Amino acid sequence: MSSTQNSISPVTGVIAEDQVIIDFGKYEGKSVHQISELDPIFYDKLASEKENGNFAIRRHRDKSFRLYVNPLSNMDH
Repeated sequence: MSSTQNSISPVTGVIAEDQVIIDFGKYEGKSVHQISELDPIFYDKLASEKENGNFAIRRHRDKSFRLYVNPLSNMDH
């Protein structure tokens, strides 16, 4: 999925995918947009896990957006 300003991401909603950084697992430090290109299967899993409420996007103290996994979730990371 391309992260245009008018599109809504299945993972990040209205926040551009290239502005949201994964904060867990083997892709820690990569943007959601990078994940969509590197590992489309994991990207699809993120999209489905969003529906289950297994992660959240929060503004980090450095003003970046971070995708955090819920520590109580069953999501593999």
